[in-house]
Amino acid sequence: MTRRTAAALLAVGLMGGAVQAQEKKDIVLGGSIPLTGVFAFAGVGVHAGITDATEIINSNGGIEGHKLVYVPEDTGYKVDQSVAVYNKITSQHDVNLYYGDSTAFAKTISPEVERSGKMIMAGASFASELDDPEKYSKIFIPGPTYTEMIGILLKYIAEEKPGAKVGLVHSDTEFGRDPVETAQVQAKELGLNMDLVISTAPGGVDVSTEVLKIRRARPDYVIFHGYVLAPIPEFITQARSMGLDTKFMGTFWSMDNSMVMKMGEVAEGFMGVNPYNYYYSDVENAPMLEKIRSMRDTYQSNAYMQGFFSTMMMAEATRNAIKAGKEINGANIKEGLQAIQDFDTGGIVGIPVSVKGNSVPVGRVYRADVKQQKMVPASDWIRLD
Repeated sequence: MTRRTAAALLAVGLMGGAVQAQEKKDIVLGGSIPLTGVFAFAGVGVHAGITDATEIINSNGGIEGHKLVYVPEDTGYKVDQSVAVYNKITSQHDVNLYYGDSTAFAKTISPEVERSGKMIMAGASFASELDDPEKYSKIFIPGPTYTEMIGILLKYIAEEKPGAKVGLVHSDTEFGRDPVETAQVQAKELGLNMDLVISTAPGGVDVSTEVLKIRRARPDYVIFHGYVLAPIPEFITQARSMGLDTKFMGTFWSMDNSMVMKMGEVAEGFMGVNPYNYYYSDVENAPMLEKIRSMRDTYQSNAYMQGFFSTMMMAEATRNAIKAGKEINGANIKEGLQAIQDFDTGGIVGIPVSVKGNSVPVGRVYRADVKQQKMVPASDWIRLD
């Protein structure tokens, strides 16, 4: 053996060892998680969902043999703190996956995520603006965007009552304003009338003037967006006291079962869109739901399901990249995400899911049954084209 041949074989051996190490390195999922602050009610659930999904993935061999490591830090739901957490985690770990706590954080940190080239990022935001694969090429929205949520509700309405009058009540926040313009276009395309659009401050505010507008317009449906709870119960209470038979609806962050039932009797019949099954959903062929219930014997929130689904999908995207023999980096993981078509989530979502753009445009309309203290299906699963 010549010295050149020996050197070549040594180089190959070293390269092979490096590749093997790369193949089995830990996959780190960093998290800017709001465990305290105004969004803690959701952040605690998200954290639990990510934690459980990580445990399940690792107990089943990890991601193609790679261990998934979850590294969270509390942000208090503050953008500057969330950025500081991101910088801390990414300086201490080789991060390939990340979960962000808000739209503002996602928009702020996205240029840095692009620059690093190492990761993709999901999060608590369903902002329509983030569904832009060119501007936000490493972002993943774990469900339908806010615009797509309204689209699912409008599609349901158009089928239930063609030509219906629909009102849209939204908070005067970036979150609340997100789908307004597009919603009016969607309504028109579906033959619906959405002339009534009302904006309010978020939280507990006097809505008597706005309810009078609803009374004058007498819409068949009113969709609330940009709120968690208040002032939705007050709107419904006043509208019903005036004898209106309007059907009221909400979007994801108003649809947690425990949150809706806080309305009391006024919740009866309240409807809305949820991209996931509820913790208690009695559905066939749902091994992942059954696994969650075996791990946690009390109700888990929609935020839990969102964190769990985010982790499941990012893990599957990474798995696709590894199986394709590609380096584990942001571009390849995103390509693996785009390759997710008709993926069986084990019952987290009731039908196989596919990634379109940066989102998963699928959901189901549920209705509140106060007697059962449950949100029950009001529609089949609705997939947007």
